Amino acid sequence: MEAVDQKNLPKILYVEDTADARLLVRRLLSRDYILLESDNPIDGIELALNTNPDLILLDINLPDLSGREVATRLKASLPNTPIVALTADVTSGARERALVAGCVGFMTKPIDIDTFRDDIQAYLNGKKEFVEEASKHLRIYHQELVGHLEKKVHELTKLADHNKFLDEQNKHVIADMQRHQRLLKAAASVGHNITSILDLDELLQTTVSIICKEYEFYYSGIFLLDEAQEWAILRAGYGEAGDQMLAKNHHLEVNGTSMIGAAIRNHEARISADVGDEEKHFKNPFLPETRSEMALPLVAKTEILGALSVQSEKVNAFSTADIDALQAMADQLAIAIRNANLLQDLDSANQELLRTKTFEAIATATGEAIHWVGNKAAPIPGSAERVQDDLLNFLAIFKTLLDLPPEERDTHPYADVTRAIFNLLPSLDIDLASKADALNEMPASQLPLVVDVESTLEDLGIIKQSAKTILNIKEDLIGPGRLPKAAPFDIPMLFGATAAGMGLPSGVVTLEFPDDLPEAWGDQRQIGRVLINLIKNAWEAADKGKQAKIRVSAQLADETEYIRVEISDNGPGIPPEILEKIWVSFFTTKGDRGGTGLGLSACMEIITQSRGKIWAESKVGEGATFIILLPIAKE
Repeated sequence: MEAVDQKNLPKILYVEDTADARLLVRRLLSRDYILLESDNPIDGIELALNTNPDLILLDINLPDLSGREVATRLKASLPNTPIVALTADVTSGARERALVAGCVGFMTKPIDIDTFRDDIQAYLNGKKEFVEEASKHLRIYHQELVGHLEKKVHELTKLADHNKFLDEQNKHVIADMQRHQRLLKAAASVGHNITSILDLDELLQTTVSIICKEYEFYYSGIFLLDEAQEWAILRAGYGEAGDQMLAKNHHLEVNGTSMIGAAIRNHEARISADVGDEEKHFKNPFLPETRSEMALPLVAKTEILGALSVQSEKVNAFSTADIDALQAMADQLAIAIRNANLLQDLDSANQELLRTKTFEAIATATGEAIHWVGNKAAPIPGSAERVQDDLLNFLAIFKTLLDLPPEERDTHPYADVTRAIFNLLPSLDIDLASKADALNEMPASQLPLVVDVESTLEDLGIIKQSAKTILNIKEDLIGPGRLPKAAPFDIPMLFGATAAGMGLPSGVVTLEFPDDLPEAWGDQRQIGRVLINLIKNAWEAADKGKQAKIRVSAQLADETEYIRVEISDNGPGIPPEILEKIWVSFFTTKGDRGGTGLGLSACMEIITQSRGKIWAESKVGEGATFIILLPIAKE
């Protein structure tokens, strides 16, 4: 069999939406022709323009565009390409409308397989069919086109309107989704930022600030229940309005008509889309721009703690869909509040336990020793005073007798007192004769040194001071266990008065405080004792060979809500091996210089009870610095 040159075969394009019809034509023509196929008019037009076939076969009843419309379109672009209608439409006028539309022939289905190939070749060779009364049928075809066009325009218009409606709906859905996503993201941010805050007041104020900034709300406030659960008390409010309401102790009755009260009573969120339409809504003079509000209950597990208010200056700012995101944030806040309350209760219990254990330890472990020390030391100052008075009385008697003429001395009452005292001495095992013999052996120039009254009085002063030191030991042991009377106090005023009252030489202590230093919180009497102890230690450690310098300063600490106090000296410093031991009770480096080893341990106990911190930093030869962190007093 002779091979067929595919390159020289005519190309025939068949546009037909029925697969069986395309299969039949393919079997009849594929051996002698290059057959191109399309199952829809749009692709068929594009394929025709791209391949420029030698003949186009068109089904008339095609989807979207009729075969006649396709013929008209292709006739304009491919005027030399014959187009033949191949259709089952045998209605009256179908042939004529196809021919006026641009077809050169009209073939009917079912296909006559005996004559089909010959008919195709005839059209390829230039066969054309003609129509009588072409203008009439052309007018009918134009009317058909206009009607089909109007139908398509109507369908497209309806589709465009529907698409516009869907687009608007999609925009609303997307906007709601984006808003919900922002709310969830903001809720996560709020939760992340508040979970690490354990101080209740700081937690509440930080939360309302974060909520207003993250959610872009007009106002936010947090109400917590009182112990009787009858009133919801504002504990934190955003901005100037919040500060003003806090100053006026703003509170709402739980059983009242407020949204906050309803949210607490019912344990569910409440929304006011437009507060202007609600007669019972509280017109808050501090929040005149509020137009819509949401109240969210603060519930930790099953315990109702209060409610969160969020307000907007826009009407309908909140929807029921917002409740999920905002309530999740409120639940996290409730847990954080509960944790802060638990920590506060734990801290209070710990402080109480510390005081109880301190008293218990004093009473059981060292009570007898402390009382023994106190009992033994208490009479010493009085005894020293009496010895001093007795000595002065003896001196007064001797002076009086020495000033009298010899003939009057023996008869003076003081002489009888003197003889009585001397007669008593042997019974006390006091041998004045031996003392006199020892004095007689001394040169006359040394006698004034032996009977130095000034030295005797100085020794009595030492005895009294030593007794006071012993009593101070008792105070150092018991003092930190006393219930502190904490209150705000001014550091510059307290420290200045304390340093001035210590009587140190001028220029030794320098004070440095900024003008805007806030008040500290604590028992200022006990804090004053801490300062005295640290300055006293610094003075005692100072190198007396050079000018002692003690610097007391205070400033805001890097740690939030604290004031940093530093007491520095230019002494010899503290060796590293004993830097931590200095806080241990009864540890001292003063040896026989009078140190009790209780001062620094008492300082640590006092500062810890004040919710502060204390530690020391030092390098040998460069002095030492004691650092104290005191909490800032809150309004």
